[in-house]
Amino acid sequence: MATYAIGDVQGCYQQLEQLLEKIHFNHDTDRLWFTGDLVNRGPHSLKTLRLIHSLRDNATVVLGNHDLHLLATAYHHKRPGKKDTLEDLLDAPDLYDLLHWLRHQPLIHHDSDLNVTMLHAGIHPNWSISKALSLAAEVEKILQDDESHIGFYRHMYGDKPHQWTDNLNSWSRWRFITNVFTRLRYCDKSGKLSLGPKGTPGTQPDNTHPWYEISDRVSRSEAIIFGHWSTLDFTNDIYTRHNVFPIDTGCLWGGKLTAMRIDITPFERIALDCPESQKPNGI
Repeated sequence: MATYAIGDVQGCYQQLEQLLEKIHFNHDTDRLWFTGDLVNRGPHSLKTLRLIHSLRDNATVVLGNHDLHLLATAYHHKRPGKKDTLEDLLDAPDLYDLLHWLRHQPLIHHDSDLNVTMLHAGIHPNWSISKALSLAAEVEKILQDDESHIGFYRHMYGDKPHQWTDNLNSWSRWRFITNVFTRLRYCDKSGKLSLGPKGTPGTQPDNTHPWYEISDRVSRSEAIIFGHWSTLDFTNDIYTRHNVFPIDTGCLWGGKLTAMRIDITPFERIALDCPESQKPNGI
């Protein structure tokens, strides 16, 4: 029995199938964790979502920003963007069955047996894992409600508020929580979010830092797996020193699709070389 965490697939269906073959995935015994962004920008969002849905008894999925964008688009709050590749999915006869399953997936997953946490983008430096799970549950409850989730998409987009306080309420609170789990890369030492910069560490504005480098981050002792940030060099040991494991290795941009076996120590990475599906633009 093995457990593998897999980085952002983003509609790269053929590469996901090839990676599952490469790790000798066993449907009877193995577990798969997906860091979110299952769909969009790649060529086969529908096939990818159908495949992962078919593996749902074996799979743990956290939501990424592109997954939430799909939900918002499908429920008619948002028109598809110029770079979106969601047409086949939006026209599929089983669309709403797939979306019902998707919106019941969490924003963060913690396995107490493995002592590993997975999320798509980041965790606020002032939040413990237990607090993060509790805050994520607020948003998950809205997404899973058959009526409330429609309103959520209308208020989901936007960068503000930048700063967390426990007194935040309503849509401002839930937007902040969502932005942390699905969009965060940089913040300052006080935890103020900087959601604009997307490049590699060292290219960001002064006085902002990768979220995992904040020296007094409450979750520093916890092993955290995340995706979202394809320009990080996952072979650099700086990440293991911070006890974080970034596994979005840019399959979409001609990089790799990475699986990391997490039920053994040290974690073992297995990567598949991928053809370029889109020109790199830092997303």
